[in-house]
Amino acid sequence: MTEPTPHPPAADASRRHWLHQLVEPGVLFPGLALLTLTAIWLVTLDLVEREYTAAEQRAAALTADLAETYEAQVVRALREIDTTLKLVRYSLDERPPQRVLDELGQQGMLPPTLLFEVRISDAAGNVIASTHPSSAPQSVITAAEGEGMQVALPRQQASGADSQLAFSRRLTTADEPAPAVVSVLVSAAHFVSGYELDTLGVQGVLAVAGEEDTFLVRRTGDTIHTGEPVDYANLVNGSGALGDPAQLRVNEWDDVHRYLVARALFEFPVAIVVGLSRSEQMAAASALQRDYYWRALLVTLAFLVVLTMLGRLSWKLRRAQASVLEERLDHARRAEYLAFHDNLTELPNRAYFSRLLTHGMQHARRYDKHLALLFLDLDRFKAINDSLGHDAGDELLQEVSRRLGRAVRESDTVARLGGDEFVVLLPEIHDQEQVHQVANKILAAISAPFTLAGQEFRITVSIGIALYPADGEDEQTLMKHADVAMYHAKEEGKNNAQFYSEQLKSDSLERLALESSLRKALERREFRLYYQSKLDMATGRVIGMEALLRWQHPELGLILPKQFIPLAEENGLIIPIGRWVIHTACRQNIAWQQAGFPALSMAVNLSARQFLDDGLPGDIKSALQATGMPPQLLEVEITESMMMVDMPRAVRVLQELRTIGVRIAIDDFGTGYSSLSKLQALPLDTIKIDGSFIHDLLDNAGDRSLTEAIIDLGKRLGLTVVAEGVESAEQIAYLRRHACDQVQGFYMHEPQPADEAAISLQRRIDNVFLC
Repeated sequence: MTEPTPHPPAADASRRHWLHQLVEPGVLFPGLALLTLTAIWLVTLDLVEREYTAAEQRAAALTADLAETYEAQVVRALREIDTTLKLVRYSLDERPPQRVLDELGQQGMLPPTLLFEVRISDAAGNVIASTHPSSAPQSVITAAEGEGMQVALPRQQASGADSQLAFSRRLTTADEPAPAVVSVLVSAAHFVSGYELDTLGVQGVLAVAGEEDTFLVRRTGDTIHTGEPVDYANLVNGSGALGDPAQLRVNEWDDVHRYLVARALFEFPVAIVVGLSRSEQMAAASALQRDYYWRALLVTLAFLVVLTMLGRLSWKLRRAQASVLEERLDHARRAEYLAFHDNLTELPNRAYFSRLLTHGMQHARRYDKHLALLFLDLDRFKAINDSLGHDAGDELLQEVSRRLGRAVRESDTVARLGGDEFVVLLPEIHDQEQVHQVANKILAAISAPFTLAGQEFRITVSIGIALYPADGEDEQTLMKHADVAMYHAKEEGKNNAQFYSEQLKSDSLERLALESSLRKALERREFRLYYQSKLDMATGRVIGMEALLRWQHPELGLILPKQFIPLAEENGLIIPIGRWVIHTACRQNIAWQQAGFPALSMAVNLSARQFLDDGLPGDIKSALQATGMPPQLLEVEITESMMMVDMPRAVRVLQELRTIGVRIAIDDFGTGYSSLSKLQALPLDTIKIDGSFIHDLLDNAGDRSLTEAIIDLGKRLGLTVVAEGVESAEQIAYLRRHACDQVQGFYMHEPQPADEAAISLQRRIDNVFLC
């Protein structure tokens, strides 16, 4: 006999471990309670299901029993009526019909006149005899086809009594003219008088339906209906034989769920309908269900209370044992965490990121991989911090850190270096396109509006990108090059990402030279104003001009605003430059008027720093007074983002400008994140649709929808709507169809110096521009 193989010591130890875990109070008590509660609820659900099934069976059987009783009552009543019809038909002879009815009534052979009326009508339907001589001589039914009993639709008596049903038979005719129809009229309510609220309930139904798709009479509760339309074929379809249970149906006439029996009477052209409301019949079962559930719930709560008490005792014992150790571990973890994380955002700090970057570079070098370093700096963060306070600035930095975490992969690292500077480390990248996609996600995440101090703001971020090992093989070089690329992104208009390249070094030198020349440009009168016309869509005439700033550099040639305006913003030169623009534009407007041109509006763009400058209202007043230009001809253009930096201050500035009398326009509307609820409260005159929407207007459904929405918004707010960047006649036609007020763009007039603009203006001044 072979001896059993002993179990390995490891297997025995594992079984003992599991057995020990099972008898632990934290496992044993919950397990027993769970099994007990499962059994209780299974039994409860089974009882509820049985009660419901029994209640449904009782309701269906009761409906069938009531239907049999009601059918017998209706058949008996119809047979008595039919017997009366036949008696009158066979009693007629040469005597007058009224005399025949009177004799039959005296002999007690007619139904009681209190409920029934017997009428005889001629072939034309006129009443010629009746057991109610005082009733109006109106037709009940014309001569019926066939020899069987006919049932007329319910009709209202002239006296205003209840509706009646007319049961008729055709009279046999002799050689001489004879009456055509004998009828018995009875109140429709007579056929549903047996409705008992205790049995049928408030939503039950007792009815007689005719083959003409009409309820001859229907009673539900205390309400009686006659003449209702009903699908007779569908009603009696599937009706079972005597003894079959009722069907559960939703009734088409009142949408009530009922146990229903609808059975055609084979001797007569009608069907009886009996129904019991499911909700009423199942009310007792529902109440019992709630009672069962409450009992099960109370037992469950009792078990949970006991289990909680036992568990709490066990938990206190375990907690007392682990409390000291856990506190020591927490303290150690917290100390380590604070040493390597930023207190405000809880992101890795500069010291920790330095270790992570060094480790990532070592790993990339060892396995011949690449990584990317993104250097991020928030745009205009100082303005928000200064205007709203440091608490709002801290809240903004925390939200930025959360958005950065959602925009990158789990394997990427986001850190805060300090202030509004962040870095992102992307390990194991394959090409620049992969880095570009991550940068775009970050730009989109940060550009979404922020809510600070109950106001909505929008900021952007500039991103510099350096790649390892192409842009540096050590931490210091890689960080420096990413920083250089970030400043290049700011020079490119902010809210973008730029890769580092050797060309950036020479670009930085050019930037220094350009900044140096900019300081002398105003003194040397190197700035120029170009003018672009605005046309009225209704008349096609030029109604205004927009002044556009250019820099005629003696060596570099004509420089566009996007190349030098950011520099002027940074060093503060934008204030005197903007002052020069306003004075020059107003002076040129007056010069054109003196030359015989009509009074045209003159639009001037304001930069962000110029708009928030305290001296702006004074500069505008000075220009208007010096040139004599009417204030209403000057229109200042601002962007949505300029208002979002400090909304209360922006509103105050706009109100000051409105007091002066100048017009106010929002430029590039639709590209920012201004709140429409606040837009209505701003003192505005004009909305300018950004040219990026107009460029693909005819091919892009999204741009069309946005353009139409902006036009509709402007109309609702009573503002003038101007479309910028119009370049084709098709765009003109589309904007005209959608009631845009004004347009401007290269299609009508490219920006030109003052003398050339005057020549173009002269050619159009007396002619309507044909689009």
